[in-house]
Amino acid sequence: MRTSLQTRLALAVGISVTLLWLAAAAVTAQRLGGEMEEVFDDGLKATAQRILPIAQHDLRENHVRRDSTDHEDDDGEDEADDGESNARREARFGEDVTFVVRNSEGQVLLASKGADVVTFPPYASSGFVRTDTHQLYYEASPNGRLTIAVAEPLDRRQELSRKMLLGLVLPLVIVIPLSLLAIILAVRGSLRPVRRLQKELAERGAQDLSPLTESGFPSELRPISAGVNQLLDRLKAAFTAERAFAANAAHELRTPVAGAIAQAQRIRAETSEAVTGQRATEIEATLKRLMRISEKLMQLARAEGGRLQSDEPSDLRPVLQMIVQDFPRADQERVVLSLPDEPVRSKLDPDALGLLFRNLLENAIRHGTSDGLVEAGLKPDGTLCVANDGPVLSSDAMDRLMLRFERGPGKVGGSGLGLSIIKAIADRIGMKLTVVSPKVPGDAGVAIHVQLPLAHSADPNGRNP
Repeated sequence: MRTSLQTRLALAVGISVTLLWLAAAAVTAQRLGGEMEEVFDDGLKATAQRILPIAQHDLRENHVRRDSTDHEDDDGEDEADDGESNARREARFGEDVTFVVRNSEGQVLLASKGADVVTFPPYASSGFVRTDTHQLYYEASPNGRLTIAVAEPLDRRQELSRKMLLGLVLPLVIVIPLSLLAIILAVRGSLRPVRRLQKELAERGAQDLSPLTESGFPSELRPISAGVNQLLDRLKAAFTAERAFAANAAHELRTPVAGAIAQAQRIRAETSEAVTGQRATEIEATLKRLMRISEKLMQLARAEGGRLQSDEPSDLRPVLQMIVQDFPRADQERVVLSLPDEPVRSKLDPDALGLLFRNLLENAIRHGTSDGLVEAGLKPDGTLCVANDGPVLSSDAMDRLMLRFERGPGKVGGSGLGLSIIKAIADRIGMKLTVVSPKVPGDAGVAIHVQLPLAHSADPNGRNP
């Protein structure tokens, strides 16, 4: 969550939308609850106002019939029962609604079926009264002789409220996850240009300083891509100037250094003093070391800025053989070169391969024992391995081995640039470079493996086309 912009946006928008949905549902439920209370109260009031005249009429009719006729008491009771049924019939819109009709003394004259008189407090005034279990409405007749109380259980209202709330919540259970999914997809789609910019930067190697493509980026990302391109341009110009300076300086130093070496050799040949001759020899050795360093600097500039791949693939084996034959006889006798019988083709430039292999051999010869062998081999899968029998390197020494001007322990000489040249070529081509020490478990030595790029994949028989 702390590192992903996509997760932050999705969570922020998703939580905001969810809270808004819940707040809207809560407000809607509250308002609907209030509206339903008003509807229920209006229903109670209308029921009371509709039943009271009917009850008053029925009671008056029954009273008139008792005074004007001599019917038996049971007949009068049947007529009263008829009056009660008329009033009850008017209240059938809700079976849970009950009522009682009282006279001015509080005596119950008429009650609905199932009405519990205890539920109805005595009449105090017209209007609504709420008890712990019921909502009641009281109404009095115009002459004040009769009062009616209509009651509705609160449980019924609460049940309807729960159903209403459930009807609001259930759609949210479906809508909120769909909304979150839509938000995630929308955020992911909106951040597609960011991922494309990230991919372009991630796919670039250490030596790839070409500008980013600015087409297709939204306006928020264009300043970023433009700033990155400006930085890449400055880095490219700086690296180019550095390589050009190293190459030009090394090239310009060759002639005066060669002349200085010749003058030192001449002084040594013409002098008869032992001290002067010794100093001339030391000067010559120092100048030759300067010459080697200048050559290595030119090779490093070539590795970092030159062309490393050819248009057409070629066999790697003749190049390796030629490099070995170019060494002095004493060094040739120490190198054991093993090559496959079938061609190993690659688009790696022969000059770049020669530069890489030469530095591998020079490093192995220089840092191995004086009479030890150097094993060099190329496998059909393109793995080039060079190993010597030198001392075992520690993990810290192997980590620093590819640094510029880093020399192996216990050795004098060398420029400290050989493995840097090898690493520069490997990084630019994308080759895997591995240092192993000891070369075989339980043995001494150092082995360097380089996976050279092949032009084609090997067939099932292990042959390259």
